[in-house]
This record gives sequence, structure tokens and C-alpha cells, in this order.
Amino acid sequence: MPMARANPVRIMRNFALFIAIMAAFIFVSPKNSQAAQFSGAYLLHVCGVNPHGLELVPGGHIACQAYIAGVLDYHNLMRSLGTAPGVDFCVPPKTSMETLQKHVYVYVLRNKEQHGSFTAAPAVALALYNAYPCMKRK
Repeated sequence: MPMARANPVRIMRNFALFIAIMAAFIFVSPKNSQAAQFSGAYLLHVCGVNPHGLELVPGGHIACQAYIAGVLDYHNLMRSLGTAPGVDFCVPPKTSMETLQKHVYVYVLRNKEQHGSFTAAPAVALALYNAYPCMKRK
């Protein structure tokens, strides 16, 4: 079987995502860092905007969008391997990260009692499922 060639665009995208996540951890650190996890409350903190649409944490959108992109990439990987995700969602390919951030922020804000202290990944998955459920094929 011939070896598949590495896709340079995919490699650069993954590298950029890695750099964004690392920058987020360096520049947007929680005040009381306890463990290496994003909670729902921390996700609200870094994704938050004021009534004028300005972010509450300078550069917070980087951490927020990188986290969402990581959940989305992992979800797509699981689907490509034929592993059925527990919460399946189908985000259209051209959807902007800003749009995803808005959907996730509003969902987690409305459900912060459920997701506040828990790991944020399920909240992101549920938010994306709420906004982009997969249509069943006939």
C-alpha cells in the first residue's frame, strides 16, 4: 500500500492551532490555576464579550476559538475513524470561528449551572449539536 502524502495545508493548520493554544495558555491564564483543563466557567470567561461586542479578556477569543476548534477537530477525527460520537453534530465547512464562538458562548451561558465546574468539551459538543444537528439521510 503506498504511503499517503502529508497535506501541507493541514499540517500548517494544525501547527497554527497548536501555537494559538499555547499562546492562550501563556497570555490568558486563570487567576487560580488548579488543573490543566478548561471548565465551562473558564470557557465563559475567555469567550465572554460585553454588550458592545468587545471581549472581556484581551485576546480571550484566541483561547476560546482554539478550544472550540480542538473539540471540532477531535469530533471530525472520531467520525472519520468510524467511531460514532456520543453527541454528533455537522458544522457546515465554511462556518466562521466567530460564529461558532457565539453559539458556544450563548449555549454555555444559558446552561452554566450544568457546565460551570465541569470540563468544557461536552458543553462545546452540545452547543454545536444544538446549532448544527446532523440531518438524517433517507
